[in-house]
Amino acid sequence: MKLADNKATLSFSNGGPSVDLPVYQGTVGPDVVDIRKLYAQTGMFTYDPGFLSTAACQSAITYIDGDKGELLYRGYPIEQLATQCDYLDTCYLLLNGELPDAAQRGDFHKLVLHHTMVAEQMQFFLRGFRRDAHPMAILTGLVGALSAFYHDSTDINNPRHREIAAIRMIAKLPTLVAMAYKYGVGQPYMYPRNELSYAGNFLRMMFGTPCEDYVVNPVLERALDRIFILHADHEQNASTSTVRLCGSSGTNPFAAIAAGVACLWGPAHGGANEACLNMLEDIQAQGGISKVGEYMEKVKDKNSGVKLMGFGHRVYKNYDPRAKLMQETCNEVLAELGLENDPLFKLAKEVERIALEDDYFVSRKLYPNVDFYSGIVQRAIGIPVNLFTGVFALARTVGWIAQLNEMISDPEYKIGRPRQLYTGSVRRDIGAAK
Repeated sequence: MKLADNKATLSFSNGGPSVDLPVYQGTVGPDVVDIRKLYAQTGMFTYDPGFLSTAACQSAITYIDGDKGELLYRGYPIEQLATQCDYLDTCYLLLNGELPDAAQRGDFHKLVLHHTMVAEQMQFFLRGFRRDAHPMAILTGLVGALSAFYHDSTDINNPRHREIAAIRMIAKLPTLVAMAYKYGVGQPYMYPRNELSYAGNFLRMMFGTPCEDYVVNPVLERALDRIFILHADHEQNASTSTVRLCGSSGTNPFAAIAAGVACLWGPAHGGANEACLNMLEDIQAQGGISKVGEYMEKVKDKNSGVKLMGFGHRVYKNYDPRAKLMQETCNEVLAELGLENDPLFKLAKEVERIALEDDYFVSRKLYPNVDFYSGIVQRAIGIPVNLFTGVFALARTVGWIAQLNEMISDPEYKIGRPRQLYTGSVRRDIGAAK
């Protein structure tokens, strides 16, 4: 963090003394005004619901330029990582700051892929849940429970413990997500296989059975790996901020990640692609393609209460760079599985066409986002809609861990304590109200 040449001056119209505030520069992106001493100097707080104009930390992990439609992991464009690297390469980059060389790559892949098994008692833990429980409810419990099974790596202030916990969580999340799915459908759990890739292993644990050998489809394997890369981190979003805030108290890494899983569950965050598929199924139930135009007209009517899910993004004011990559993958998967004429997918393509051509959506930059395409891909692969957010959590775990470890290593970090603008009753006495 570099101190800028200029400074900000805050003055008050009531004639109070003005205050000079330092300005810091990042390597790219907006400068920040340092308000840490504002309360001490003025007795005032800033007011910023949703933290839309507040930088709560400094970070060297992910950079987003929403106006340009740019996403960088450790400086590398997401387009290059998605086409030239795999997910575990991306994990190494996010955790360590650089891409691995050949030896580091081999060691890291082996390390992760040899720690994919979970304690056998975890399957008995699952039995406490109803069979129809939402997978995210199960996953929140399972991730939090990891601290009870792997309590030898829960000291967040021990760098070695943080490394061990990171590998364990990255390795075991696919196993836990697959177990949550298998439990819900009543099938036996499939143990991981060390010779398979990270994405290939997940596919086998999800869709394999003891009845026959499971052969991994390389097109689906690449598609899933790309989904993981595109969701690995996304700067200071709601779940990442939750992990940082939770971890700032000194709690163990497993508990902090469980908090991130819980936050991700919301339909405005990780549940967006689930909400998108539900929208498509609703349109299909109302009449399918013949009703798309009618539905899109309702979207334009602010009084209708109808929303277009999977389009637009709070950060990207241009096209979501991840969406372009996911669109390619979506077309590859549908072609591989012969699903181009599936009614729901044809419906999705019609929604996409209208949104990309209609001036109402184009002028508002309501382009398809990554959730729109990733939801279609996952459904085509066979992943149930209610597990979409679980797959998102699996992919985002490495980002959460990298952000958590960065925060703990920051000498300026303190336990999070947001302030408020109090609007309740002033002090009053009980006796006066009787």
